[in-house]
Amino acid sequence: MTSFDRRVAVVTGGGSGIGRALALALARAKARAVVVADLDEPAAADTAAGIAALGAEALAVRTDVADRAQVEALAARVTERFGAPHVLCNNAGVAVYGELERATWEDWQWAIGVNLWGVVHGLLSFLPRMIAAGEGGHVVNTASMAGLIPSQGLGVYTTTKYAVVGLSETLARDLRPHGIGVTVICPMGVATRIRDSERGRPPALRNPAGGPPPRPVTLIGRTLDPDEVARQTLAAVRAGQLYVITHDEALEPLRRRFARLERAVRERP
Repeated sequence: MTSFDRRVAVVTGGGSGIGRALALALARAKARAVVVADLDEPAAADTAAGIAALGAEALAVRTDVADRAQVEALAARVTERFGAPHVLCNNAGVAVYGELERATWEDWQWAIGVNLWGVVHGLLSFLPRMIAAGEGGHVVNTASMAGLIPSQGLGVYTTTKYAVVGLSETLARDLRPHGIGVTVICPMGVATRIRDSERGRPPALRNPAGGPPPRPVTLIGRTLDPDEVARQTLAAVRAGQLYVITHDEALEPLRRRFARLERAVRERP
């Protein structure tokens, strides 16, 4: 996809952070319509107002991506109003902090529900419509550098993001015959509200022990503005690139990881 002109896009988690930046960047790139899905209705409405101010049609829809029925309802509403989308950004995500031995069932259920099932639900609901429309398109999945390099204290989050990276890598192969590209975003630190993820945790999935959640992990490298991540992402989509590695600081940890893998092959007993 070399142009977003007159295209229809859907962005989950579009009320803030990377999702909001992607939605506004798509509007600036002359998308015909951008749909913002988010649990936070006022935030989604605010992003939609920004989209409209840029000249694109906008629709804000309250959506819990962990709920398949809500994502299917979103897809039906989008298709009824605009037709099948050309760009699907599975961006909604939450962070769970703390060592794995302390992780609870509620932690796992919440993180997997949003970070992994949210992507799967988006694919299940939108891909058949995109393929049937026969107009090609692009899927953008937001993962993390934690989907490529593990960090102590981020085990639950890392598990979900490794899954999103693997899903995206396979999806790129599977969708090639349909003319649908795939890009996976793997950022390090970005100035978003993900460290405040607990604000959106459902009451039924709050930790039974109560008390404050573990403190967020300190990340290495710079903290980028979400607009820079959106800029890199749209450039990658235009270029047909699978990965968006947002930070130069990621290169050395990536080299160390693959050096360890190479040694495991060359030095195996």
